[in-house]
Amino acid sequence: MDDFGYFLIRALTSLPGIIIAMVIHEWAHARVAYALGDPTPKMMGRLTLNPAAHIDLIGLLMLFIVHFGWAKPVQVNPYNFSNPRRDDILVSIAGPFANFATAFVTLIVMIILAKMNFPMSEGMQLVFSSIMIININFGIFNLIPIPPLDGFHVVKQILPYELSVKFESLERYSMIILIVILMTPVLSIIFVPMQRFVLGIFQGIVGIFL
Repeated sequence: MDDFGYFLIRALTSLPGIIIAMVIHEWAHARVAYALGDPTPKMMGRLTLNPAAHIDLIGLLMLFIVHFGWAKPVQVNPYNFSNPRRDDILVSIAGPFANFATAFVTLIVMIILAKMNFPMSEGMQLVFSSIMIININFGIFNLIPIPPLDGFHVVKQILPYELSVKFESLERYSMIILIVILMTPVLSIIFVPMQRFVLGIFQGIVGIFL
């Protein structure tokens, strides 16, 4: 198989996982923000699982080209929260944890189908595996405490005010930091053990019941 054929197969089997990961991530941000009293996501049309409301086509394309992309960020107004610091943390972690939940459910479905001897083609197996792995990776990546990722917002709100202001100043260097991370082995150093850790937890939980 030539390089283009391999790229095409990888793109086709990864596309459902990427779209699901992006949509469920942004929808979770919007849903939690709305539940905590901010009507902004609803007014912006983000309380939906319709991919058109969340997918940024350039960000989606970049995921295939350089393995780093983005969806349309959910706009929130923290002044509508009753407890801005706490609620910002809850909104921030909602996206990654929705990705982890999606990956976990996908694993359960795969195991149930296997136990039922459901006939699955190799392509179908690749799609399910991609949905699980991509969602785990989405969750892990977005919890990294660098701007503009969700982990950055969580750490910023946890830190004392003085340290939070200094930490927030990193936002001006966000693109430089992201480029450095993407161009160095940092991601693999983070992802490989974390991915195994998350999968180990999932498999341990599923093993108890299934």
